[in-house]
Amino acid sequence: MIYRVAWSAKEINVKETAMEKDHLEILLEDIRGKFDLVLEGHDVLRKEIKESRDESNAKHEHTAFLIDTLNKKIDSVDTRLNDKIDSVEARLNNKIDTVETRLSGKIDAVAADLSAHRKDTEAHHGVYQVKEN
Repeated sequence: MIYRVAWSAKEINVKETAMEKDHLEILLEDIRGKFDLVLEGHDVLRKEIKESRDESNAKHEHTAFLIDTLNKKIDSVDTRLNDKIDSVEARLNNKIDTVETRLSGKIDAVAADLSAHRKDTEAHHGVYQVKEN
């Protein structure tokens, strides 16, 4: 067995170039692996964001449905209350008109009685006197 101790400059450059190439390939493979991990992470995040958006849209649609239902219910109650208020107002107006008519008639009757009493009093001039302040 013969050992060669000294290598030529060309042999040393070839070995160094081969080592650098192997080292560069290892680094590139490592970078590729990490880049693939980043891409996988982005895919996972994209899916989670889409699921969250879909869930949010579903909740929004449900909330919009509930608000629409409440608006319809409020409109229905508003209509019923307005009808009841109108009915009560009409009945009160009728009662007020009836009471006004009755009182007007009674007031006219009292005025007629008072006028007749005054005439009667004035007719008995010596017995009764009418004083006005």
